[in-house]
Amino acid sequence: MTAYAFWNNKGGVGKSFLCFVAATEYAQAHPGADVYVIDLCPQANISETLLVKPNALRELTGENPRRTVAGYLEARLNSPFQSLNDVSPFVTRPKDYNSNLPPNLLLVCGDNLLEILSEAIRQTSQLAIPVDAWKQVLSWIKDLTFALRQQSGNRDTLFILDCNPSFAIYTQLALVAAENVVVPFTADDSSRRALENVVALLYGYPRGDAKIDAYARINFANRAKSEGVETPKLHAFANNRVTQYRGKASSAFEAVSKTIKETLDRLHENHRQVFTTPKDKPSERFIEIPDYHSACVVMTKKGIPLYDLRPGPKDIEGERVQLNPEPLGRYSRALATFVECL
Repeated sequence: MTAYAFWNNKGGVGKSFLCFVAATEYAQAHPGADVYVIDLCPQANISETLLVKPNALRELTGENPRRTVAGYLEARLNSPFQSLNDVSPFVTRPKDYNSNLPPNLLLVCGDNLLEILSEAIRQTSQLAIPVDAWKQVLSWIKDLTFALRQQSGNRDTLFILDCNPSFAIYTQLALVAAENVVVPFTADDSSRRALENVVALLYGYPRGDAKIDAYARINFANRAKSEGVETPKLHAFANNRVTQYRGKASSAFEAVSKTIKETLDRLHENHRQVFTTPKDKPSERFIEIPDYHSACVVMTKKGIPLYDLRPGPKDIEGERVQLNPEPLGRYSRALATFVECL
């Protein structure tokens, strides 16, 4: 069992889209494995992309129990310190809604109720009894992955967890459930600061601001260490939506990317243990994905996976979108390289 959380402390960097690509490509390439997407973002963007069908989310949230991650968490709130034996009511097969998808792709759907439940989950984690209440609550999604693994029997499993940019309790649940973190980012200074926040929030390492560092040391990271809660390692960094000129990243993007690489390489010098490949500099493992907005729109609006995407004109809500062979090929190769890192 391997679990990847897709997270950055900044929104709009393509986390949900890259989750969609990773999950669909891996499921297509490995039909003998079950690929589970667990959507821990209240906006449920990846769920909408996978399901495509209008009102699918409404159907799933209207069931009793809700066939969503919020339905699972509601059940855990009712019995906080007892695992659920049967988690099948919370799992959906997206192919039942979207025929483009492989049958071995499974979804624990996102739900905007997650935001409302977050305070109840946080309060439960702060109970005085049992003494390990925080640790047990933070393991709820990890418990879910174990239950799903049992449900898959002898089949291999891969878990893709889509995270919200915030470091809310539901993001912490996702990160504790993961073994690895994939960090998509865009080449801008706000992404650099967000990457510093990822490290400060998840591991408690300083980012140079005394006030931020003081709080980072007493929050999640230190408590996880003291209570024996395992945290994931930094696995891959995807430089997404790279603006290109004549097939290469533009000089402006290269300049900003360089500062991000330097930031992560400095972290690597002092804290190699938080990386899945401690011998390799992060800058040597960056994956660059060119910006091809048209292809992204076609895939997300129609729920078409990369392996089924073909060049030519496409109709998107009455508008004609043209996918040209050369940029589509370049885009596909870059995304294939990204998926190979899993």
